[in-house]
Amino acid sequence: MNIAIYPGSFDPITNGHLDIATRAAKLFDKVIIGVYEIPNKPILFTTKERVELIRRAIADLPNVEVKSFSGLTVDFAKRVKAKAMVRGLRMSADFEREFDMAMMTKKLFPELEFVCLMSSVEYQFLSSSLMKEAASLGGAIDDLVPKHVALALRKKFRGKARH
Repeated sequence: MNIAIYPGSFDPITNGHLDIATRAAKLFDKVIIGVYEIPNKPILFTTKERVELIRRAIADLPNVEVKSFSGLTVDFAKRVKAKAMVRGLRMSADFEREFDMAMMTKKLFPELEFVCLMSSVEYQFLSSSLMKEAASLGGAIDDLVPKHVALALRKKFRGKARH
């Protein structure tokens, strides 16, 4: 079975992430979205919340599942017997970071293939960070995240809007 992991913090998952997961699901027998428990950046949603938001978002993708992990991504890949790591590329700045990650991954786990999928045009600008900032300021985000994620963002920022 060809298993791929799609790792990240997913804080929160966006339609851009879902686009990559959906396309990866057509390429691999199984895709495991790996939610990094302790990202090296501030997070809004707990690991449990992020996993649940993703589970609801991928409910219609039978060969995609979600698991949380900590430690090295390559160790997670080995645990789940992944043959590939999927990443999304939005712009040239993403390429440089992903290239560095691919080279380190290859050093640590030479058997793991690194597969980059180009973001769809409508999601080229989209990031979880921008999403959180827009949501915190009351911006219209409904067409950029699943409905349940938009509701969760509004709930997190209710009464906390920055001006």
